[in-house]
Amino acid sequence: MSRHRVYERVKIYDRRCPGLHVSVTTSGVATFYLKFSVGGGKQRSYQLGVYNPDGSRVADARAAAYSLRGNGQKIAIVVSQKQTEKEKQGITIDELIKLRVAWMCEPERKSDGEMRPRIESWKMVQRHLRRFLGARLGRKMATAVTKHDIAQLSNEIIAGKFGKPSISNARHMRRAATGLFNWAAEAGRDYVTESPCVNLPRLGTEHPKTRVLSKDEIKIFWHGLDREDLPWHRATRLALKFELVTMLRSRELLGAHRRELIDLDGEEPRFDVPSKRVKKRRVIQQPLSSLAVEIIKEALRSDDQQFVFASPFGDQPMHRKVMSTALAGTRYKGKVRTPGLCALLGLEPFTPHDLRRTAATLAGDLGIDDAVIAKCLDHQTSRSREEKVPTVTGKVYNHSGG
Repeated sequence: MSRHRVYERVKIYDRRCPGLHVSVTTSGVATFYLKFSVGGGKQRSYQLGVYNPDGSRVADARAAAYSLRGNGQKIAIVVSQKQTEKEKQGITIDELIKLRVAWMCEPERKSDGEMRPRIESWKMVQRHLRRFLGARLGRKMATAVTKHDIAQLSNEIIAGKFGKPSISNARHMRRAATGLFNWAAEAGRDYVTESPCVNLPRLGTEHPKTRVLSKDEIKIFWHGLDREDLPWHRATRLALKFELVTMLRSRELLGAHRRELIDLDGEEPRFDVPSKRVKKRRVIQQPLSSLAVEIIKEALRSDDQQFVFASPFGDQPMHRKVMSTALAGTRYKGKVRTPGLCALLGLEPFTPHDLRRTAATLAGDLGIDDAVIAKCLDHQTSRSREEKVPTVTGKVYNHSGG
């Protein structure tokens, strides 16, 4: 090739090989391309390499062009693969999170035959990814994220730079990030080559919550919920009572449907919680005490009502956070908008989950065995020669001194 200087980018076509040309920049860089047809009268160019007098020459570019010329489909596949690889390598964390969330939301048939999202807890995962990973590293290329970035983000969460200091939130962030990067590194995706969520510093120990309502507090709470001057809907207050008497989780009871109630007026009434609402994805057959039946019958205000604890906005389940919001109240710009039940009844703050712990502790005070309490809490027990109770039952829930 000649070495005449050019003052603007020029293209020089080869007379021997149609479609082969070299593009020369003002800095003297010469790049070989092959123009090919992709159908419909459209043409594209495929880069063959950069001219190098000591390496890639015109003869080499011509030989490569001859091997590809006339096979536009083959070149299109190669170009598409390179473009896809380039796009994957250039994807940001924000873009990766969107792809991950879309994948988690895809419906699939579950063991009970229903079509539900692939990852049913996707909203929680999405919240942790966006709130922490997206907020701090959203614009960064996914391939550029290091374990130092994840460790630093963990430290910022624990230090309170995202609100209240929380080891639990740091742990949730790491779990969500690990799932994200492991998914992104799987064969066929290859958005990253490896996960940065490895060999991270250990997080501090989370101390289990110990809030248990005393007997006097239970009396104040129970009878206080019947007050007519409270700003919170009656169905919400009945749901709180129901959690205390059944030890069920909020999500399990808030979606209670009339068809899930068995033998309500008989000798063995029970509430069958479908697996899709249960934490461990197994059906709970919850026996109902006379007090629990009484709560259900009051909550079912008419024969047409299908959901037991129906929303005041219609015959549908209440929001999953309605019970915790009712206890804590609502605030706007730092000021109390609606006081919570704890404040209105003069009780120290507690959460709906603390009612499960309170009920388990009361059962322990009555001398009920931990194995029975574990079953009431839907904790999995194991059997060998004797029934083994999960440590979480006694460590986190049953605070009985007996």
